[in-house]
Amino acid sequence: MDITGIAKNFTEFYYSQFASGRANLAPLYRPHSMLTWEGKQFRGGSNIVQYLTELPFQTVAHKISTFDAQPSSLDMSTLLINVTGLLRVDGDQELQFSQVFVLAKEGGSFYVLNDMFRLNLG
Repeated sequence: MDITGIAKNFTEFYYSQFASGRANLAPLYRPHSMLTWEGKQFRGGSNIVQYLTELPFQTVAHKISTFDAQPSSLDMSTLLINVTGLLRVDGDQELQFSQVFVLAKEGGSFYVLNDMFRLNLG
């Protein structure tokens, strides 16, 4: 299993879907998925996507600086991905962010089991 390739494909897909329409992220989450966004916790794909779609901005662009990936279980059924980068919302100044995902294997693909997002403000 090419963990780096999976992480690269996932991050490219996730952030392109986030930019084009946050509702497009729904297939990536499950009823037991969890999100922590700036300290606020949400459980369940529908609650997560509802929160993301209600964030108070219209446009967002992510510029990925780094991503690292590791298996997080011995049987390779879960992957840990750490992402850092810059984001720009509604054309404002760029902000540093970090995001951590745990992807869980389901059939021949993966879904987001855990998602943690933080702005890295001075």
